[in-house]
Amino acid sequence: MEHKLRKSASDKSIHGVCGGIAEFFGISSFAVRLLFIFLPANIIIYVILANSMAESPRSI
Repeated sequence: MEHKLRKSASDKSIHGVCGGIAEFFGISSFAVRLLFIFLPANIIIYVILANSMAESPRSI
């Protein structure tokens, strides 16, 4: 099974970008959120990822 970078459906604060990155790399979403806080140009990167990452499939 191919593992793709997608927005998270379960670990979602705003759009699920940080949760999706954390699920993809198998790390804590808190660590990814901290990275976005301290990263320069974080708003621009987050907006680009929020618009370009695929949605996760809906489950019941």
